[in-house]
Formats: sequence, C-alpha cells, structure tokens
Amino acid sequence: MKRAALSVASVLVLSLTACGASGDTAPEAAATTEAASDYAFLDDTSRTEDDRAADALRKPAEMLEFAGLTSGQTVFEMLPGGGYFTRIFALATGPEGKVVLYAPDEMADKPWKPIEGAEELAAELGDPRITATHFPVAGPVPEGMAGTVDLVWTSRNYHDFHNLPDFDPTDYNAMVLDLLKPGGTYIVLDHSAPEGSGASATDTTHRIDAEFVKTEIEEAGFEFVGQSDGLANPDDARDLNVFDDALKGRTDQFVLKFRKPA
Repeated sequence: MKRAALSVASVLVLSLTACGASGDTAPEAAATTEAASDYAFLDDTSRTEDDRAADALRKPAEMLEFAGLTSGQTVFEMLPGGGYFTRIFALATGPEGKVVLYAPDEMADKPWKPIEGAEELAAELGDPRITATHFPVAGPVPEGMAGTVDLVWTSRNYHDFHNLPDFDPTDYNAMVLDLLKPGGTYIVLDHSAPEGSGASATDTTHRIDAEFVKTEIEEAGFEFVGQSDGLANPDDARDLNVFDDALKGRTDQFVLKFRKPA
C-alpha cells in the first residue's frame, strides 16, 4: 500500500498549505477547511468502493475523531473482518504508523477462519506497517508487544468474545490493558442490546448491553472517558438479529472510550 502512505503525506501537505493561507480566510471558514482536510484520506482510491459506500452509515471521520487517532500511532485491531477500518487506520496513521490485526487462538476452528482472514488481509494490503498476530484471548501478550500500542480497537465483535468457552472478561480486558501504553486508548463499538440484558443476547441476536460492557472494562482497571452517540439508531428496538435484512448495517450501536491509567 505505498499509494496509501503517499496519500497521507499529500493530506498533510494540503493541511499545512491551508493553515498557511488562513490569514486571508475568515476564522469560521478556516476551521471548516482544516477539519475537512484532516480526513481527506477517506477519499483515497486505495479504499474499496464498497467501503466508501458504507461511510454514510459507519461515519469513519466521526469515529476517528472520537478515538483521537493521529499519524504515527500504533493501532491494535481486534477481528478486522473484511478490513473496512484496517484500510482507514493504514491511511490515518501515516507512513510512521503501524496496524496490528488480531484474532484469538480460541477461534482457530471457527468456519470463517478469523486467524487466516487477518493474515490474508495483511498480505493482500502488502504494507509492512500492517501485520497480523494471534495468541490466547486472555494473553499473555507476546514478548516485546506489551506497552507498545496507542489504540486498541474492537468494532462489532466484543460480544463475540463472550461466546468463547470459559471466557473471562476480566482476564481479556487485562490483556488489552497490557498491550496499551500508559494513557493509551481502548475503543469498544458494538451492537446495542436492551438495557439490563447484560451478555444474554451475544449468541442469539449478537448484541450486548453497553452499561454491562462498561462495568466489565472498568473492573479490569480502565478509566472510562466517554461515549459517542454517533452510531445510535433510536428506531432500532434492539430485539432483531443484527444480520436481519430489515436492519443489517443500521443497528443501534454504542461506542465507548476508555483510557489506560498513566
């Protein structure tokens, strides 16, 4: 993905140029121009047409802003799937950044082969900054990886970990804590289940209760930073399976942000 790295560099040049001309621009207009240029890489041709078509619902610029991701950082992406966010992270982190794709060893026998999928995605993108790894969901974190990550990201799959045999959320979230640098960020984006339902729907409608998740993660030692309503859908009654054609892609979703204590 050399083209992607060059695109990020171009975005940075454009941003600096816009800032240099701000003396001739009204403050409101300058701010708007700067904000737009920050995420100009979302139009990069290295992103697939399907990915860009999904942006209206998935709101990547809003998600990146909420996460606070910046160029040069290292992202650890849980279960990257088809690579929608992977391609965005590769562009957002720039030529000095890194993206690590992860699937747990406990999912090795799943029919959709998430470990092989992550490895194939990294190979397909052909960028040395993007690598794939796998190890147990409760760790230990591989030697040399602990304390190296700026952002751990899990999108629509925190609930899946709850479906693993003998899953312990405290051990899992402690593993995430080990990955992060002090002050590092942990983002959990998932499909909303009815309030008070806990993890009862993780293997049926594939949803989980946001407050339940928040409590689990705080118990592992994380500090709660805030919640984004950017992907909320009040028309979703939270009772349909997330793969139901009547709702697929438009579920009510929560986005939680946590910080590893400095």
